[in-house]
Amino acid sequence: MGIYSIVAFFQKGGLFMYPILLVFAVGMAIAVERWAQLNRIRSANHKIWNMLHPVLVKGEFDKARAIVNKDKSTMAQMLGMGLARQGAVRRRDDIEIAMEESMMEIIPQLEKRTPYVALLSNIATLLGLLGTIMGLIAAFTAVANANPAEKADLLSASISVAMNTTAFGLMCAIPLLLLHAKLTSTTGQIVDSLEMASVKALNNISNFAKRHFDRS
Repeated sequence: MGIYSIVAFFQKGGLFMYPILLVFAVGMAIAVERWAQLNRIRSANHKIWNMLHPVLVKGEFDKARAIVNKDKSTMAQMLGMGLARQGAVRRRDDIEIAMEESMMEIIPQLEKRTPYVALLSNIATLLGLLGTIMGLIAAFTAVANANPAEKADLLSASISVAMNTTAFGLMCAIPLLLLHAKLTSTTGQIVDSLEMASVKALNNISNFAKRHFDRS
């Protein structure tokens, strides 16, 4: 399909093609922004965890606290809450609660605006259907007043044009729906990595405390 065919297809769809295009543009802008942000968060979390894990294994919690205090990643934010409690109370339950509280603040940040991508996908589909219905209404109204010999040709041409909006709505909705699924999957992977890190950190803290208790 050449550029002229695309332009002709768009023009034949009528006025509803413009709001569908606007919805698609907004949805794509949100999806690209969230994709870039989630990738940045995932990369930052991976980097800080690679630095922190060996330190936690050695039981150097003061050094770990210094590392997370200098970092702005979500991983550092969560582990910082736990390590702050570790330095104060040393009870596993309190440390776990602190990290869970931090997770409750982090997850909404990760999911922010992502649901709008799915919503805009549905809106694009519905606008396409609405445009087709309005086009069909106009088509049948025009046919009712047309010459009987021309009715069949006029109706078929009008229906073809009206269906353009549904086709365009679906063409916009499907990529947005796929992007929403990818964003949701990536968010889930980040949450899983945070949960994994919290469990490993808790185990390292507990093991260090147990070794320290056994020696004493």
